[in-house]
Amino acid sequence: MPNQTDTIISTIFDRIEAGKLNPGDLVDEPALIAETGVSRTPMREAMIRLETAGLIKRMPRKGAMVFKPTLEEFLAILEVHAKLEGQAAGLAARRLSPSFAAKLEQVTKSCEDHAATLGDRDPDRYYQLNMAFHARVAEAAGNPFLLDMIKINARKLMAYYRARYHYKGVIAESAAEHREITTLILNRDAAGAEAAMARHVQFDHVTAMDLLAALG
Repeated sequence: MPNQTDTIISTIFDRIEAGKLNPGDLVDEPALIAETGVSRTPMREAMIRLETAGLIKRMPRKGAMVFKPTLEEFLAILEVHAKLEGQAAGLAARRLSPSFAAKLEQVTKSCEDHAATLGDRDPDRYYQLNMAFHARVAEAAGNPFLLDMIKINARKLMAYYRARYHYKGVIAESAAEHREITTLILNRDAAGAEAAMARHVQFDHVTAMDLLAALG
């Protein structure tokens, strides 16, 4: 059973992943306490842990705000995230089990089906498929510490990846890149999978500025 601190953290994680809490949003601590039934002490502990992980920032006399990066911070986090995701893909290619191979193929096909049938429509639905794809790859790497690091970094970038799928043609491009990465992993090409995944999660400088402005 999760303790009260873990309950608060999981609730905030879920809202970030669902797009209900975006960069710069204030965390309504009294509402969370009332909703989850926790006391103030575990709420305070949860905020400390989230701040230590870099997911929130405590603002004097304002409360806790979801981390909102500057352009320099965004690019620095993205650089690290690309390395972590790339490493996971490389390890997945080396360690892939038959069960994970089937799961990876299934989610990759779902991404392709969305791109083929819906195109640019319903980008939020595609974003959930994209999250599932990256989760399958990270889990297939078989390294729980790497998986945790990827999750922490991904939560800092989720709102921007979600926003990117609203751009014309990005869903089809993403689905094609997922197929490329999956093929490399299934073929046990660790170096190729690592490089392809790192390219896949990166944004160019202009796109980064556009996304930061869109969520400004």
